[in-house]
Amino acid sequence: MIIKNLIQVGNPLLKQKSKIVKNINSKETQKIIKNLIDSLNYHELVGLASSQIGEKSRIFVTKIDKTPNRNPDEIDKLRIYINPKIIWSSKKEIIIYEGCGSVAYAKFFAPVKRPEKIIIEATDEKGDKFNLKVEGLLSRVIQHEYDHLEGIEFTEKITDMKKIMSSGEYRKMIFAKS
Repeated sequence: MIIKNLIQVGNPLLKQKSKIVKNINSKETQKIIKNLIDSLNYHELVGLASSQIGEKSRIFVTKIDKTPNRNPDEIDKLRIYINPKIIWSSKKEIIIYEGCGSVAYAKFFAPVKRPEKIIIEATDEKGDKFNLKVEGLLSRVIQHEYDHLEGIEFTEKITDMKKIMSSGEYRKMIFAKS
């Protein structure tokens, strides 16, 4: 198991567009996928893009599960997205608080507006192409990680700087609603 430190905001690597993966079955690609999964689990994140662990490949992973700090209404299995492309977005947008492992190791949350629903097209780790229509938290996570592949940080999309909060205050707000 290899746990990667998360690249933090300000590092120029996070502003670079990731490159298309040409050989999904290569040892290098499979190593990136394994490192993403190990690092995602270790840091208890819901998504992680290759640029966040110092790689430039168009790969990200998502996994929404319960942790001591997160009790989502929606649970989703581990998914691997290689060369993803968002092919449709709903016109309806919603504002939800987001955090990011690359921004103060997810100790910072702020409101971000994104489409409510999307369809993403990608290839999995076995080379199988898939389309996935999603909404809710998984839609949010996919869009966030996709932005990383495009060199965009969620801090660029904050809708109201006055509503930024620490992870501790964010958890209090979320658990108070439960």
